[in-house]
Amino acid sequence: MKINSIALFCGSADGFHSKYKELAAAFGQRCAQHHITLYYGGAALGLMKAAADACRANNGKVVGIAPSFFSNSTVIDTTLDELYLVDSMSERKQMLERCADAIVALPGSYGTMDEFFETLTDAQLGLHHKPVAILNAFGYYSPLIEQLKIFQNEGFLRDFHFDLLIVATTLNELFDKLEHYENSNDRNWLDKIKN
Repeated sequence: MKINSIALFCGSADGFHSKYKELAAAFGQRCAQHHITLYYGGAALGLMKAAADACRANNGKVVGIAPSFFSNSTVIDTTLDELYLVDSMSERKQMLERCADAIVALPGSYGTMDEFFETLTDAQLGLHHKPVAILNAFGYYSPLIEQLKIFQNEGFLRDFHFDLLIVATTLNELFDKLEHYENSNDRNWLDKIKN
């Protein structure tokens, strides 16, 4: 699968360890090197900024999508070539999902998980058929992945829905899995459970 654009979900903080910022910058650089447009939340903060800055520094294309209630002076990156202001966080999520060929989550917190789970649920419901990936560098998301396995093992998450999620531990593995992604969803599963 040819990936021309990625929607990035990640923290608006740097985290306590420099490895997270370095990871985000390496991700942004890799997008530029592969001529992949980077869509993100438009913030001039944290890992979001590190990824966007690295992509632009390597002649990549970055598109920000931010809610208009964020402050231009403290949150929004007003130096972006393309910045779209929307009315709500929900509208931002929908536009990021719609515009990108793939969705990737790097380390983050509440906002990252909100975005990640909405796009993953939309994939489950068949509202899109795009790859949704989590970069589990440094084991950051290992407890979350274990929780997803509990959902699966306890009968709340079907196997083919569990398999919708790409999990990678390195950038090389991530981009390889995105390129070779095949959607595992049973597109008729909702009809089957109603009958």
